[in-house]
Amino acid sequence: MNAKRSKKKVVAAMADIHIKMGDRGKMREIFEEVSDHADVLVICGDLTDTGDEDEAKILADDLRYLQIPVLGVLGNHDYEKGRQKMIKQILTENNMTILDGEAKVVADIGFAGVKGFGGGFDQYMLSVFGEDMMKSFVHEVVNESLQLERALTRLDQEHPEIPKIALLHYAPIKETVAGEPEVLFPFLGSSRLAEPLNRGKVVAAFHGHAHAGTLEGATTEGIPVFNVALPVLKKSKIDCCYYLMDV
Repeated sequence: MNAKRSKKKVVAAMADIHIKMGDRGKMREIFEEVSDHADVLVICGDLTDTGDEDEAKILADDLRYLQIPVLGVLGNHDYEKGRQKMIKQILTENNMTILDGEAKVVADIGFAGVKGFGGGFDQYMLSVFGEDMMKSFVHEVVNESLQLERALTRLDQEHPEIPKIALLHYAPIKETVAGEPEVLFPFLGSSRLAEPLNRGKVVAAFHGHAHAGTLEGATTEGIPVFNVALPVLKKSKIDCCYYLMDV
């Protein structure tokens, strides 16, 4: 039987750091600072700006200044050039865990992550109907939701005693994209991503992607959801470039 957790842990979360070719050293001070305040850091996608592996190498160099574990998911910008596998490999080789339907326990917390996808929210969710291209669009978020569900289920089965956190890039609820033009909502996330959060009873979910969105919201079952895109954190007057949460 596993021992009980001795104390709460602190999770730092950010997203949409969009590392560019001229950004060498940009994250160094931030990583040094967050190491003093948190037990683990999560970065929810758009790690690079144009999906270039050289941008990933610049981020990898700055990761050396991080003294705590770091996990994350890829975002749509990381897929731009079709080099997402190379980006994942570069960051993995530099001690960052990239989750893509996987689960991992760090600091006595279970993390499950997927990129997610669009599709709209609530009664305006797109359905699997019509042309093949429309069906493919909807199937993408359905598959992402299923991957998240499986990862959370594995955590439940193998580590039922620890809290679970979900990492996404796309939003699982409408509330945290509020502030963006409503015509963009179908491309910013999907309520299908909230279903695994509710069933898995996660303690929180973090995402990014919606730069003009809102920091906090909750699923229909009361699961806290946080949009930690850097522009949102700055707009919300967060002290630095990360959100801190006790777990």
